Amino acid sequence: MEKRQSRVYDLTMMAVVAALYVVLTLLIAPFAYGSIQLRISEGLNHLAVFNKRYIVAISIGVFIANTQSSLGVIDMVFGTLGTVVMLSLSYYLTRHVQSVIKRLAISTVVDTLMMWAVALELHIFASAPFWITFGTVALGEFITLVLGAIVVYFINKRVDLSA
Repeated sequence: MEKRQSRVYDLTMMAVVAALYVVLTLLIAPFAYGSIQLRISEGLNHLAVFNKRYIVAISIGVFIANTQSSLGVIDMVFGTLGTVVMLSLSYYLTRHVQSVIKRLAISTVVDTLMMWAVALELHIFASAPFWITFGTVALGEFITLVLGAIVVYFINKRVDLSA
């Protein structure tokens, strides 16, 4: 019975995080898509360093949020795949790191650098200049990740995010 309760808890947490990602993205929709992004929902990416269920949750949130992108299906597919890769990298690179601050720092660096995938997508499908787009998207990602790291750090002091 306890295993079933654990599964229900996992699914509930995943649904809440996916929905939160979508709401936070659509709340600032004009700034959440394109060559200059400030997608505050990306701050949730840090959850992946605590539990791998959040990789799935955030990826589902990205998929749903990207239904509103001007690139449509292209962004739904490539944006979601990029998210799965970057969150998986963050998760596996921090599995044995004890310090929460170090985990959040690694996640910030990995996710910021992975914005090359968004820049490439925009370069190929929207003719955006690659390096300038990488710079602007990475800067927006970095800002939201730093803010997200602060929030997640303090939430983790009150709530066990790995449970």
